[in-house]
Amino acid sequence: MTLEVADSRLAALCGLSQQTRDLMDAVALTDVGEDELLDITTRLADLTTRLQAKSRTSPQPFEIAPDGTLRHLGNAVTGGANPYALPLVVDRHDNGVSADVVFRPLHEGPPAGVHGGISAMILDHLLGQAVANAGLAGMTGTLTLRYRRPVPYGRPLVATAEHTTSEGRKTWAEGRIALPDGTVLVEATGLFITPTHWA
Repeated sequence: MTLEVADSRLAALCGLSQQTRDLMDAVALTDVGEDELLDITTRLADLTTRLQAKSRTSPQPFEIAPDGTLRHLGNAVTGGANPYALPLVVDRHDNGVSADVVFRPLHEGPPAGVHGGISAMILDHLLGQAVANAGLAGMTGTLTLRYRRPVPYGRPLVATAEHTTSEGRKTWAEGRIALPDGTVLVEATGLFITPTHWA
């Protein structure tokens, strides 16, 4: 398979994933009648069978993108080919990382609020990216969160993280999810351990 064909297929897969996200949001919010629900369910079952005709045992793996960067289209947070992902787009800076976030109705925990576990997943990923951005990639050892205010879905938010200190194979980072005006909703501190075979 040529690079051009591979990229064309991946673009189609990412398009399918986005359509699936739209479908999931529609399912979460729909009020159509029972007959329509049953008909759509039957049609989706047929489409699912078509997709299962040829499948892998795991999501899209890490790979080198055409621009030379590392990408992981199957990642649960950033993966464009993973319907579960937002997908989050992470920007790297000298002092850390940031991302604009708009959570979806599917992320609801308390009424009108994002589930705390979803906030934890996003912050865990950003803390890890901040550590990697500092040249100290590692695996999450501990993750501590402070939920200060409810996190809304459907509204623009900003998530940030930065590396704070290191000691041997241990690296710490801090992050937060905030309103655009800077009001902090969730804070996190993470300890990351660089595996011995990475060091």
